[in-house]
Amino acid sequence: MFFKQILVQGMGCLSYFIGCPQGKVACVVDPKRDVQDYIDLSRKYGMRITHIFETHIHADHVSGNMELRSRTGAEIYLLEGTPAKYSFNPIKEGDVFYFGNVKLEILKTPGHTPHSISILVTDGSRSEEPWLVLTGDCLFVGDIGRPDLAGEELLEEQVNNLYNSLYEKLKKLPQDLEVYPAHGEGSLCGKGLSSKTISTIGFEMRHNPLLKLSRQEFIKTMSQGFPERPKSFTHIIQTNLQGPPLLERCPIIKDLSPLQVKQEIDKGATILDTRDTAAFGGVHIPGSINIGLAPQSANWIGMVIDPNAQLILVVDNEDEYNAMCDQLHRIGYDNIVGYLYGGISAWQEEGLPIGRLYQISAHELKEKLESGDYKHFFDVRTLAEWNMGHIKEAKHIPLPELLNSPPDLPKDEEIVVTCGVGYRGNIAASFLQKNGFTHVHSLAGGMKAWINAGYEVVE
Repeated sequence: MFFKQILVQGMGCLSYFIGCPQGKVACVVDPKRDVQDYIDLSRKYGMRITHIFETHIHADHVSGNMELRSRTGAEIYLLEGTPAKYSFNPIKEGDVFYFGNVKLEILKTPGHTPHSISILVTDGSRSEEPWLVLTGDCLFVGDIGRPDLAGEELLEEQVNNLYNSLYEKLKKLPQDLEVYPAHGEGSLCGKGLSSKTISTIGFEMRHNPLLKLSRQEFIKTMSQGFPERPKSFTHIIQTNLQGPPLLERCPIIKDLSPLQVKQEIDKGATILDTRDTAAFGGVHIPGSINIGLAPQSANWIGMVIDPNAQLILVVDNEDEYNAMCDQLHRIGYDNIVGYLYGGISAWQEEGLPIGRLYQISAHELKEKLESGDYKHFFDVRTLAEWNMGHIKEAKHIPLPELLNSPPDLPKDEEIVVTCGVGYRGNIAASFLQKNGFTHVHSLAGGMKAWINAGYEVVE
């Protein structure tokens, strides 16, 4: 058996290439939208991709099933009853598929979504016993899938389904069976996923706290406290139900002069500035949102920017532009009008309006706090980060909460924002600026700079 786990850094998406070099056939499970990795593997090892399996309709990333089918001719397989609008082959509990010496057996494991599956995988060249199970978004390493994405009206049913899938089906599998989920650290489909991307049934039974609950305790725990649902999720779900458009059909990307960018802004385009915090703070196009290019960029874009927005990117170079386009396409943000040719320098040289986001130093902030010369000071980190230590004068507003509901404050009053190292602080501050707040600062270097300066934190 040939088995390869493929990780999308930052988003925590995991897909799988499984095949038999001897039989020269393979399948892909939960493909990401940029499918070249699977094509390269099939060519390198001489295996033809014949099947594409989806463990469920994903909410956090656009599937590559259409892209892969168009390039390989492989058929798509989903659980029977899945309300997808494109043609697929329905599968059910107990269905078996062979790829040379490799055997795949379908398990129905609803709960994260109503039409979720897991897949038992056996390497017949070694044993007739299953070696591993692909658990989709039902069971993660150290966590389980969130059941709320199908809608509030289905939550009670989904929680009960999830309990049955975990406790009545997956927990009864062999203890030494390896567990390979569809997501790892960075995914928004769970609450606290491990950075490790593989486990075993036995280890999860012993150490996953969500597999140690009574049904009543499980229902209570899994009916509340879910991570903020990004703006992108509904759009991604609908895109995956309809069948994602092929990337070759996406709008043609073009370089834009400053005046062309200005014209697009006047028509309602959104400026996504992907430069680092200091560069954005120094000068930017007014109304820009600053989400620096990083592995987790797509998750934050999905929190801040409307999925239907017409996007213009500000980047440092062509490689960064291409990398950000990949991230945008993974979450279905295909309306990329183009990028500012010549960067922010070209914008300045054209004499167009510029904005600034003052980066306040830890020393300056310390003086402000001691003198009482400040109005509003927000810490946008997670609750866990806040509880590990924060600045006494700060008010805790987690970034997803701030993005969902801007503070009801006079637009001309000073606001200082901090986070861990400045990245999320700049997202929050640029978002506030775009919403009309005129006196916003971001703590340069965030809490890391404050602590390294030797200043006090409280718990």
